[in-house]
Amino acid sequence: MGFGEKAYQYLSRYLYRGVLSDNDIIDFDANTVTFKYQDSQTKKIATRILPVLKFLWLILQHVLPKGLQRIRDCGYLRGNARCLLNQLQYWLKVQLPAQSDVPIKQVCCQLCQHEITLYAMRLGRKVVFGRRYKTRM
Repeated sequence: MGFGEKAYQYLSRYLYRGVLSDNDIIDFDANTVTFKYQDSQTKKIATRILPVLKFLWLILQHVLPKGLQRIRDCGYLRGNARCLLNQLQYWLKVQLPAQSDVPIKQVCCQLCQHEITLYAMRLGRKVVFGRRYKTRM
């Protein structure tokens, strides 16, 4: 059976999105997990040591059942709802602070100092062609 190292590794990749970040896990071994958290009543950082199974149970209580979605995956805060969010801000007369433009840094060839233009980019398994990319500082 082992001691759950693979489960630790698997969970460590996903905890930053959930209840506990990777940085909050201080130590773990085959039997216990030590982590820090903010006490909801005192608002101070506290440390807790739990048996592995109890720790996993606490984390898994925050996993949604199959078929349910997180609120931010639907509604006006979802990723593709920029137009709806802009309309709501307009109707509610929301005054947003002015955005500062981030200067675009040109990528230059180290040999000839000529600007490099990127016409294809790999995004995971997908390759995007025909766009001109510049890097931001």
